[in-house]
Amino acid sequence: MSYQTAVDRMYALGHELAQTPSHKFDLAHMRVMLSALDHPERRFPSVLIAGTNGKGSTAASLASILRASGLKTGLYTSPHLVRINERIRVNGKEIGDDDFASLHGEMDAIAGELIDRGELPWHPSFFEMMTAIAFQHFAREKIEIAVLEVGMGGRLDATNVVEPLVSVITDISLDHEKFLGNTVAEIAKEKAGILRANSTAVVLPQQPEANDVIGNAILDLGARAVNAVAYVPPVSPGSGNYLIPQAQGAAGSIYRYPLHVLGEQIMVETPLVGRHQLRNVALAIAAAVELNRLGFTGITPESVQKGLRETRWPGRFQVVAARRGWPEMVIDVAHNPAGAWALRAALSERYEGRPLIFLFGAMRDKAIAEMAEILFPLAERVIATRPDNPRAASPEEIVQSAARTGAGIEVVENVKEAVSRAKDWAGTLAGAEAVIVVTGSIYLVGEVMSAMAAVDTHLAH
Repeated sequence: MSYQTAVDRMYALGHELAQTPSHKFDLAHMRVMLSALDHPERRFPSVLIAGTNGKGSTAASLASILRASGLKTGLYTSPHLVRINERIRVNGKEIGDDDFASLHGEMDAIAGELIDRGELPWHPSFFEMMTAIAFQHFAREKIEIAVLEVGMGGRLDATNVVEPLVSVITDISLDHEKFLGNTVAEIAKEKAGILRANSTAVVLPQQPEANDVIGNAILDLGARAVNAVAYVPPVSPGSGNYLIPQAQGAAGSIYRYPLHVLGEQIMVETPLVGRHQLRNVALAIAAAVELNRLGFTGITPESVQKGLRETRWPGRFQVVAARRGWPEMVIDVAHNPAGAWALRAALSERYEGRPLIFLFGAMRDKAIAEMAEILFPLAERVIATRPDNPRAASPEEIVQSAARTGAGIEVVENVKEAVSRAKDWAGTLAGAEAVIVVTGSIYLVGEVMSAMAAVDTHLAH
């Protein structure tokens, strides 16, 4: 089976959230699949990370720390930006095309046999297949530890078949209400499903409703609670830990602050931009410290410092410097109101006084009106477009949802044309001083990044 055939067959299973809840959420089926594979998920220790926002950034930061500590580290995240291989990495390297195709063929054949024997009622979902491929790849690569990002929710997510050494819960807010519940408390209950009895839970204070649910779950399970707040620096000088004014550069901002980790003071540097990212960094540090306590002694103050400095997580307030007729761009995957607020804060901090042109596309099931009310008042102009996804809202639906903002919104159906149109608008608004902001959906971000890669290739020639 070729790589492209494997990818096409994966997508033929349907989008992750387009499937019915009964197909998506059933750990029993995932366990049947893994049993047929002789349980690859049991051949390596893992850290499981759930949350509404920040779980990918936390996972990337922790995996980078573990790599810097000399550990062969698997990282499983979702969704991807450009290529499906991005989801499965070992020591930062994406799974190869041949390996992906081979493993897909193996998983597909096993699934067919299980269906024929009546052990599975239907073919595993896209996400279940991806998770099985990741576990098998990690086991064959003989990784020393895996960092696993929950796809959605937690309690019934396919990743939750592992027995994590450490469970991490990032910020929780309203999102995916169709699947997870209509209140923060209901969603928190789903996220808390990754916690284990007599294990370690790394958390941060957040909304009271979420705090109550998570706190009670920890108490009921007898888990060890670790509050990562000790690793979040105050904004102003205080007790010795403070946020040093960010260093500006072509690639973005770098936050620097001194911190005591494992008994030593280090200088934390992270390229993840936005004060909200400091919470994610704190969770990653706390998880690393807990892993050191559990026997991973190669994790040291120096490796924590090095890993954070070397973290790479594209599409999260990623700044693309102006070049050869193109203005500066910010690419951010904010896809819900909490993410929109974080993006707004980061934009206000970095670009105060500069004209912003928003290129916006979102999924139909998202809180488009609320995101628009948060972000569009910052814009000189908004260009609404539609990513290539069956769940995507049409540009006209975005205009209708954003009517109360009073923003000037231009409709451009095609993403590539929308990028070009945003460039044209930037040229009329103070030239290189204008900034294009691409946001609203990870799928839009992925398409724009692909388009920009094509532009870079063209410019190189």
